[in-house]
Amino acid sequence: MRSSDIRSTFLGFFQERGHRAVPSSPLIPSDPTLLLANAGMNQFEPYFAGEAVPEHPRAMSVQKCARTSDIENVGRTARHATFFEMLGNFSFGDYFKSEAISWAWELFTRHYNLDPERLWVTVYLDDDEAERLWRRVGVPSERIQRLGMEDNYWSMGVPGPCGPSSELHYDRGPSFGVEGGPAVDGERYQELWNLVFMQNIRGEGSGKGDYPIVGELPARNIDTGLGLDRLAAVLQGVDTVCETDLLAPSLRLVQEMAGREYPGRDGSEASTSFRVVAEHARSIAFLVADGVLPARDGRGYVLRRLMRRAIRHARRLGIDEPVLSPLTGSVIANLGGAWPELERQSALIRQVVTAEEEGFERTLRQGSRLLESAITRATSGGSGSISGQTAFELHDTYGFPIDLTLDAARSAGLTVDQDAFEALIEEQRSQAHRAGQGRKGDAVKRQDLYRRVNAEHGLTDFVGYDTTTAETRLVALLSDTDIVQSAREGDELEVVLSRSPFYAESGGQVGDTGTLRTSGALLRVLDTRPGLDGLHVHTVRVEEGEIRPGEEAEAVVDADRRAATARSHSATHVLHAMLRRVLGDHAAQRGSRVEPGRLRFDFAHFSGVEPGELAAVQTLVNDYLLDDPDVRVWEASRADAEAAGAVALFGERYGTRVRVVDIGDASRELCGGTHVGHGSQAGPVHILGESSIGTGLRRVEALTGADALRHHDHQRDLLTELADLLHVRPDEAPARLRQRLATLAETQRALASLRDADLDAHAARLAASAEDLPGGWLVARVVDEPDLRSLATRILAHRGGDGAVVLGTASGGKASLVAAVRDGLLAAGRSPGPVHARDLLVSAARAVGGGAGGKGPLASAGGRRPEHLATAVELASAEARRLITEGSRRIR
Repeated sequence: MRSSDIRSTFLGFFQERGHRAVPSSPLIPSDPTLLLANAGMNQFEPYFAGEAVPEHPRAMSVQKCARTSDIENVGRTARHATFFEMLGNFSFGDYFKSEAISWAWELFTRHYNLDPERLWVTVYLDDDEAERLWRRVGVPSERIQRLGMEDNYWSMGVPGPCGPSSELHYDRGPSFGVEGGPAVDGERYQELWNLVFMQNIRGEGSGKGDYPIVGELPARNIDTGLGLDRLAAVLQGVDTVCETDLLAPSLRLVQEMAGREYPGRDGSEASTSFRVVAEHARSIAFLVADGVLPARDGRGYVLRRLMRRAIRHARRLGIDEPVLSPLTGSVIANLGGAWPELERQSALIRQVVTAEEEGFERTLRQGSRLLESAITRATSGGSGSISGQTAFELHDTYGFPIDLTLDAARSAGLTVDQDAFEALIEEQRSQAHRAGQGRKGDAVKRQDLYRRVNAEHGLTDFVGYDTTTAETRLVALLSDTDIVQSAREGDELEVVLSRSPFYAESGGQVGDTGTLRTSGALLRVLDTRPGLDGLHVHTVRVEEGEIRPGEEAEAVVDADRRAATARSHSATHVLHAMLRRVLGDHAAQRGSRVEPGRLRFDFAHFSGVEPGELAAVQTLVNDYLLDDPDVRVWEASRADAEAAGAVALFGERYGTRVRVVDIGDASRELCGGTHVGHGSQAGPVHILGESSIGTGLRRVEALTGADALRHHDHQRDLLTELADLLHVRPDEAPARLRQRLATLAETQRALASLRDADLDAHAARLAASAEDLPGGWLVARVVDEPDLRSLATRILAHRGGDGAVVLGTASGGKASLVAAVRDGLLAAGRSPGPVHARDLLVSAARAVGGGAGGKGPLASAGGRRPEHLATAVELASAEARRLITEGSRRIR
């Protein structure tokens, strides 16, 4: 059964049982506690937690998932992957264990035709009900095993919904491992489907299977996850997930590029490398398509690590040519039909992987040079080992992989202090983990506060699309750490309202500001942000009086600020459309900031936008807005909206019902923000410029409305002032300024020539006045000349034979000295090595309160005691006289 048939069979089965299909969420989750989407239930968490009400009590999905917690197992086992598709069916307080278990058994045995005799089940330790239900559908007790929290109690890895689970496993036969069931061998008895009975709330804990259960969810729910890759491997009769039709085309391409056959599941390093390269290529393509770009931290680092790991394993197979572009291309060709975003973002994927692979090659070259130096030091020093600190610096600062350091060290007959390296890595991880846990802990605590408010008072009734004023009630007051019962003049805190006209920051649009007035108090609303989905949180300062929960209030939005923000938001949509028209469809939004009178827009593009292209975008935007296109807002199911061509922006969280904003025929986007009524109200737009903010990521900043006009007025005033200074009309100013600059450049060249001739004449005069000594000559002077180095070298050029120059000058409260010597000068009575020009300045530098530097025939010194400059020159010249007179060793 092909993977497409596995998907359609699953969805058809659960559609017949009343489940509504929900599109996969992006790999970038909206949950701030998650790095990447790692399970089908991520987007449904608010329904499980009781924070939102689903439109339908039953859902099904095919969810894109990314996990790298066990990346070292990828390629080494038959079942692990960093990207996979999770088939899931969900119940939000509707059916529970009985239906979930009976349907899973029916689907496996009657529709996928899996042999019932090869299916095993695990349940949680005390889940007698689940075992009884499995026995009822036909699983014998000897093929049901009970496991603990680590294996059969599921959560997302962070505080929130969780519950006991039951897993369906398939016995792949003796060639995959030993007898004994899933409790003994997870490779032979491969987990295919996890049925989670989502009914509890977990607290903080250190990891999987180690956290307290702190409460019950409002309802009992079902969350299941069936791994498409693993089921495909079983149904298609192949040994590993990399040999299914999901990855086989990429695996074949790796063989072609390597010029050798894939050895199969033989346990060799080569077989591991084949699978790693093919599997990681899929993850890379999906991550980039969903908006992840390479970076030094966060999800961008996950992507970079996958890329570099794939490249390294390709090199181990003898593939020296670029691999990521052709391999991600094979992923797009194979899976683009099922996942259209791959085809839509194909240009971006190609650009990202090509640039990253080229950058990694430069890193390898640079790291190789540094590693060769470390090997030379270790070899010449006789240590026989490269220090852990050196290996860590190569890894951390230059991105040089540790396995390449180990390989190079072995080739040179050296070892690497891996214990020290691992200690430094662990220290870095611990620091990052502590910092991340702190941020995550703060976010979780705030979410807990918001959940308490929601549980007691419900979500905010947002009326801001229709009005900027509202009668409301203060339902909760929140300090930094808790819900409070009062606040007085001067206090800053958060307020939750029963109904609010204030827009809560989202989709790049800043939150509204304004005022709240009760019968006895005035509050300034400083910002509005989302708490939970549908809960607006207002940051306020009490300007007058005292407030308590339950008081009635009048809410008034700063209408002018809201209108200016709406202009910027509508302009952002049109800017997005015109950037893609000029640069290509790959120039999709990757972030934005919409503020009153200005906007910031981030998009994917791998080179600087040429001035002409930027000017063309600005002209297209303003011409389009000037035509006054209609702005239409409508609602639909997400599936219908996307079918109508609506653009969903990366990183944004959408429900099953979405809000669509049309601006004429140029822009159709899913958007919850506020907008103008007609396109002409959004202009004019003035683009300030564009810049790079990361690999493959550009940023445009622009002004809108009155702010754009004020900027134009300012530029006009500057041009008028410049024209007045040049005594020409404004339109003549550029030509006249170019003329003046050309004249200035010619004058500067003439002055430089005169200066050079003057300096050379000065050097000739000093050379002619040199003091003759036995063995050579000496020039030692305090001069009024800033360029001591040039003067000293010119003196050497004018005076032949062996000699030395010592010059000093004072300027700006500082003394400067220079010493220069002829390479052939001999010196005696010194250390066994050569004597450098720096040796002449050691005592002189101390005299002026500084130090000397330089190596070879030219050195310099300086200090903050210019009053001792003459003494310093005399000390240096005395040392020079002694060396020249003794004359037995060359000064170099």
